[in-house]
Amino acid sequence: MENTPTVDQAAAAQEQISLSVLKKRWLKFKSIKRGYYAFIILITAYIISFFLPLLINNRALVVKYEGEIWFPVFQGYIAGSTFGEDVPGEANYRELKVKFKSEKGNWVIMPPYPYGPYEDVTTAGNKMYEEPGRGHWFGTDNTGRDVFSRLLYGFNISLSFAILFTIASYLIGVSIGAMMGYFGGKFDLITQRFIEIWATLPFLFVMIIISSIVRPNFFLLIVILTLFGWIGMTYYMRAEFYREKTKDYVAAAISMGQTHKKIIFKHILPNSLVPIITYFPFAVIGGIGSLVGLDFLGFGLPPPTPSWGQMVSVGLQNMVKWWMVLAPLGALFTTLLLIVFIGEAIREAFDPRVYSRLR
Repeated sequence: MENTPTVDQAAAAQEQISLSVLKKRWLKFKSIKRGYYAFIILITAYIISFFLPLLINNRALVVKYEGEIWFPVFQGYIAGSTFGEDVPGEANYRELKVKFKSEKGNWVIMPPYPYGPYEDVTTAGNKMYEEPGRGHWFGTDNTGRDVFSRLLYGFNISLSFAILFTIASYLIGVSIGAMMGYFGGKFDLITQRFIEIWATLPFLFVMIIISSIVRPNFFLLIVILTLFGWIGMTYYMRAEFYREKTKDYVAAAISMGQTHKKIIFKHILPNSLVPIITYFPFAVIGGIGSLVGLDFLGFGLPPPTPSWGQMVSVGLQNMVKWWMVLAPLGALFTTLLLIVFIGEAIREAFDPRVYSRLR
């Protein structure tokens, strides 16, 4: 009798069994070094990209002038006359730093890389098609903008866009697919016909029409792409729900009188997450590709937004300036390669033939 487990011990053992599946999957993911290290590198780079204004910027971090302290990187536009410069527009902090070296009590602290993604030939010292060097690491483009800074800011924009677009598509696709698979019947039939009609709409033509009416921005592009990007996940979830609702645990839940909402979200959906999780990295790749393609064609983010597609388009117009093509294509290739490695590792770790809650 002493060895008989109590109710609490049985519950703890059951919880441990449940957690052990996730732990095994995580350990399996970590054991695939290529995917695990790619995940660490990508997540680290993405987090750092949110602090780019402090690391890569033509605006100073701190300026001390005549006893006053200024923080241009946070305050934004500050006229050059504020610091005694006789120039129109915003202060040129690189030149200001050189000037203040000979003045006592005045100083400027610049970011480690003192060039921004938006400044062009109108800023003193910037030149068009400047080759890579100590100043501009990846050179400048056709308007004198720094390629390296635009490359890194474009990384943040591209990955943020793809993640938000994928999440929005998942919310619609998973919801509709779950209802199609769970309720079936006429609802499933009518929804399938609607999806077939909606899928025949030519996305590029719709994009051209919308671009001619309004100027696309970050969130408008997400909305437009989401209207067409939710269909793929819908069929995945429909198939999963059709398969899962025939299981005994669903019949037991129905016999206990549980609501449709609880059966869908508490019982079936947790057992249908494998395709959602494993497909997510590849959906992110599709989101990045969609944004780059639209920017390349001129229907994406408005200039002068840092955009890999726009950089590739400008570079291909002048192939002699090799850095303008190699830099954005190299960044795009590296980012997509890392995400593919992550996706392969996740797919292997969540393979139901290896680790399953039913084993």
